[in-house]
Amino acid sequence: MRYALFLLALLATPALAQIEIENAWTRATPPGAETAAGYMAIRNRSSAPDHLMSAASPLAARVEMHVHLHDGAVVRMRQVKGYDIPANGSLELKPGVAHLMFVDIKRPFKEGEKIPVTLRFEHAGEKKLVFNVGRIDATGVKQ
Repeated sequence: MRYALFLLALLATPALAQIEIENAWTRATPPGAETAAGYMAIRNRSSAPDHLMSAASPLAARVEMHVHLHDGAVVRMRQVKGYDIPANGSLELKPGVAHLMFVDIKRPFKEGEKIPVTLRFEHAGEKKLVFNVGRIDATGVKQ
């Protein structure tokens, strides 16, 4: 039995290592804010595609996945059920394109703090990370 559990853990480990998260960040929020947006780059080093199915944080009632739809000069935000991450590819969540939406945040996010998040992928399983909180006017562009 122990051998089977060890083998299962060994086989699962490479899948987790195939998904890498880079530059996870969010903005500081003003007092009374109920939402915050989170951004990151997701890299899939696997030869098989994966799918980000959900996200959660203890500092928000829920975390939704959103995309921006551009219709001429009008930009609309739409919730989606997940994000596809191509095999040997990446997906970048960035302002004006796509983001995680922290809904009903428990308190304002303060510049310099770290926001814990758990991502759940279809194949890679759970990945825990922290989002760095930048300035309230942060753009995500390194200066």
